[in-house]
Amino acid sequence: MGLPILFSLVIVLLPPSETKHTGGDGPPLRLGALSFPALRSLRAELVDELAKLAADPPACRRALGLSASQDHEIERNAALLTAPTMPAIHRYTGVLYDALDVESLRGTALSRAHARLAVGSALFGLVRADDPIPAYRLSAGSKLPGQPTLAARWRPVLEPVLADIATMELVVDLRSGSYEALGRLSNAVHVDVVAEHADGHRTVVSHFNKAHKGRLARALVSSRAEADDAAKVAAIARRAGMRVERDGNELTVVTDAT
Repeated sequence: MGLPILFSLVIVLLPPSETKHTGGDGPPLRLGALSFPALRSLRAELVDELAKLAADPPACRRALGLSASQDHEIERNAALLTAPTMPAIHRYTGVLYDALDVESLRGTALSRAHARLAVGSALFGLVRADDPIPAYRLSAGSKLPGQPTLAARWRPVLEPVLADIATMELVVDLRSGSYEALGRLSNAVHVDVVAEHADGHRTVVSHFNKAHKGRLARALVSSRAEADDAAKVAAIARRAGMRVERDGNELTVVTDAT
């Protein structure tokens, strides 16, 4: 039995991760089964280009920024159309996804996670939590041979999709800068993470940025409150123990420097 579909007033837009779980128990990739069908044409082009590029390992390493020790990533791309799939929210790994820890959610919180979470992707543009995808390697900064940048290719098709979502739901955009460039959304709630030092000065957090964004995403899917504006997003984060400052739609998570 599938999870119930809940009306969602907030969509939490996550960045992907370069590291991904292997395997899966879903059928091979079916682009027609993914959410946001307006993205299907470019998805198909990129899947085809990646699979063909995998036949030339040196060219693939150059385009994707891989070393010879990462040739297993090339093998993943070669098998894009035949490899098993799993839901996107379980495919991605790393610091943010460890902090989100969707596997530990139960009941209504898990249903909210599946309804509210979406992931920006260099290969698929945008996928919802339940969309079945294979493991792959393509980063926002990659440039495939003979093609424009991924930002130049995605922006014309992805931005209208994001704009449509934002007319119906509040979007909390947790993507990194390179993934924001694939499809910008000016009226989203944007989140920065800074570390405050003993003397009061602040610095941008890099590595732990992802952990705090994962915590925020978990708070938003665990909360019974519907966050339909930035003030309510900030309130939910504070109830989860986070120190948050708000300036319009810009939220700043403040942590203590260590």
